[in-house]
Amino acid sequence: MSLWTAAEIAAATGGTASGDFAVTGVAFDSREVGPSDLFIALKGEATDGHRFVAGAFSQGAAGAIVSTPIDRPHILVADTTAALNALAVAARARTQAKIIGVTGSVGKTGTKEALFAAFDRADPGRAHRSVKSYNNHTGVPLSLARMPADTRFGIFEMGMNHAGELAALTRLVRPHVAIVTAIAPAHSAYFPDESAIADAKGEIFQGLEPGGTAIIPYDSPHRDRLIAAARPHAGSIVTFGRAQEADIFAREAIRMPAGTLVSARLRTAELTFTIAAPGAHWVSNALAVLAAVEAVGGDLTAAGLALADMAGLPGRGRRIAAPVGEGSALLIDEAYNANPASMAATLKLLGEEEVAGRRIAILGEMRELGEKSAAFHTALAEPMIAANVGFALLVGPEMAALAKALEGRIDFAHVPDASAAMANLPGLIGPGDAVLVKGSNAIGLVRLVDHLKDGALAAGNIECSI
Repeated sequence: MSLWTAAEIAAATGGTASGDFAVTGVAFDSREVGPSDLFIALKGEATDGHRFVAGAFSQGAAGAIVSTPIDRPHILVADTTAALNALAVAARARTQAKIIGVTGSVGKTGTKEALFAAFDRADPGRAHRSVKSYNNHTGVPLSLARMPADTRFGIFEMGMNHAGELAALTRLVRPHVAIVTAIAPAHSAYFPDESAIADAKGEIFQGLEPGGTAIIPYDSPHRDRLIAAARPHAGSIVTFGRAQEADIFAREAIRMPAGTLVSARLRTAELTFTIAAPGAHWVSNALAVLAAVEAVGGDLTAAGLALADMAGLPGRGRRIAAPVGEGSALLIDEAYNANPASMAATLKLLGEEEVAGRRIAILGEMRELGEKSAAFHTALAEPMIAANVGFALLVGPEMAALAKALEGRIDFAHVPDASAAMANLPGLIGPGDAVLVKGSNAIGLVRLVDHLKDGALAAGNIECSI
């Protein structure tokens, strides 16, 4: 079945179709184009997507949205970025799906993925979500444009690093349920304080459909600020957290060998379930997931089962048995993103691991923290000591402050970049060790994770090449 016909695309965008064609997917990155996709040739500051039109068709594109005529099937528009947004609006207008929007300083991607798993388990093939971390001014409309007309549940992640950005995104998504997972000092370089970050995250409620539900972390120090932001737009406000005063709370959360056993009190039910992904932060994420499923009348049992089956995501908690010598080390892959709150949470998780060897933390610097960056990095020393970290490999110039705080307290090495970190791997990790890899994505520690995952330190391959 087609996702869009040429006539539908032309009607949505106000463009002119060169002829009849149909597409089954949408992409604006020519490297992601697959058979029968629609390629949208966006013009950016650094490059022009029209340069990659031929490549998109060579990969199987069925048509393109362009602002310059081409000799292949296309929709001609004046502005391809405006056309992408118009296609997103049309996708949202034609669906009868229940739409859930997710934002937060931490946990939004995991929560989005867990929601998708819950709805897809209950109604296979009828749930849709934004992929990867497509959560910005181009990623959100792309994710909407990819939503099939017969979708029953749509889940969209929305991010920001400046005030006003979420307000625009949420009015495009028009969620029936809007979740704020947590507030933390991420992107502090662009905000005067954490309250301003909370205000920016609270913009998600401005796009709520009439009678919609706002879901807010009860345990957050910014709870009342978020409630105030939601009140003018939400038909109901639901809080979640560990405190019994929350509308949805965990009566018990017991760490098990394979995850966490949780007994939760919801508004309409009580549910006992297992979360496969370890860590207290996942208990919070799970409560937000259940709050959203309950708010749209979804299947809570299916949601509980989905949480039990959902392992960590690549770059966000994936656990890997990495070959080392004649054995293996536990590799905790948190390489996609980092801020002070998520760093502390994952270091705590590392400290809870039962290991035969050492606990090793390979930490990349945290970006976009502004003038408080040194203080935020220094503050990681105490969680590292509490986690009984045996050795730390610190990556990036901003880690200098943490290196100074760790002198005489923990064995460590401080290196300038990911390549230097990879050069330090031989002899660092042994069988039975637990290794946490976490840092801002721009540091590039994903390469290091792949290196270890692929057996760079396995027997007979100890010499690490870069």
